[in-house]
Amino acid sequence: MYDVTDRARRVVGGVDTHADMHVAAVFDALTTGLLATGEFSADRAGYMAMHEWFEDHGEIVQVGIEGTGMYGAGLFSHLAEAGVDVIEVDRPDRQQRQRDGKSDTLDAQAAAMAVIGGRAVNRPKVAAGPTEAIRVTELVCHSATKDRTRAINQFHSLVVTAPAALRDKMHGTLREQLKTAAGFRSHDDPVEGHTRQALKMLAARIAFLDGQIEQLEADMNTLAAAASPALLGLFGVGPHAAAQLLATAGANPERFTSEAQFAKLCGVCPIPASSGRTTRHRLNRGGDRRANNALHQIVLVRIRYDPTTKAYLERRTAEGRTHKEIIRCLKRFVAREVYQALTKPSPHIPTGPELRKLRNNKNVTLTATAIALGRTPNDISRLERSLCHNTRLAQQQHAWLTQQPD
Repeated sequence: MYDVTDRARRVVGGVDTHADMHVAAVFDALTTGLLATGEFSADRAGYMAMHEWFEDHGEIVQVGIEGTGMYGAGLFSHLAEAGVDVIEVDRPDRQQRQRDGKSDTLDAQAAAMAVIGGRAVNRPKVAAGPTEAIRVTELVCHSATKDRTRAINQFHSLVVTAPAALRDKMHGTLREQLKTAAGFRSHDDPVEGHTRQALKMLAARIAFLDGQIEQLEADMNTLAAAASPALLGLFGVGPHAAAQLLATAGANPERFTSEAQFAKLCGVCPIPASSGRTTRHRLNRGGDRRANNALHQIVLVRIRYDPTTKAYLERRTAEGRTHKEIIRCLKRFVAREVYQALTKPSPHIPTGPELRKLRNNKNVTLTATAIALGRTPNDISRLERSLCHNTRLAQQQHAWLTQQPD
């Protein structure tokens, strides 16, 4: 046995988290022997009591917590502020639960053993600061967009099934139909009257959601530009994609030890599926699917508008690659760019006001700058007014203006 005093003992903790109560287990780090288990309330007093309970058994090496992004978020923040090394632990797999049984105490012990055995090594995502503000803003904006789509589908469905006299009035674009519906009044016929009322309410709902989405997107753009201008400046990265990728990375992107680890989190790393003489890789269906979708949207924008990506698509197609395979390769490449922007951003990215001031000092017109860079004057104007963020274009404009005579 490890015959030393309790204070000299090094211990590893494990916690199974719940909404109202957390169950903890503490093990000797050397002998891997179970020392004790306990239950603590899921509030600040419980966090302090659990921390002191761990210290009573020895020097804390690490604590594995299950559910750091949900019920364990408060405990993780408390322990991290106290300087405790916290490890994120996944729930035990089904085979282990079928073999060992299921209880809160067993789950807490399994969390500690996952840390001791080296199966759990990842640091949790820190949900704080600007990235947390971006996450909650993007979450609400995403739900508002889904609700708007649902309301528009209902609006179209009601128009199709409306009485003939009413349907004849609903022509033109969606915007024109919504404007018409917003001015509807009551009608003597009960079916047409209630259909008018339903269309009018849906039009008001869609208008309300449009206003919310516009405001939230503006907030996301401002927050993302302040949190990571290098990320928002990548080609094809809009406020939605930037917000989702920042939310996935958290306030501590340095927890990723390599770009491959970040790519795996986003589900864009290939999974080996070789057997015998067959060597192949399969699609990765794990990871954060919303981050994966953000990378997918970035690739689609680049395929349509980026000359470099278009050339790559043509070259790989000529080599016999399918469109899906090429998109997977591009998503992996974009994940590498995003990782670099999050962890190793450029030392200086010229801001819009800086570019405008430099252009005015050089006495160069907006049109001349746009022609030299192969862009439209509107692109340069939006960049200088900080209405859009493009790292590549900003660096190109800064380099070109610097070369111009005073």
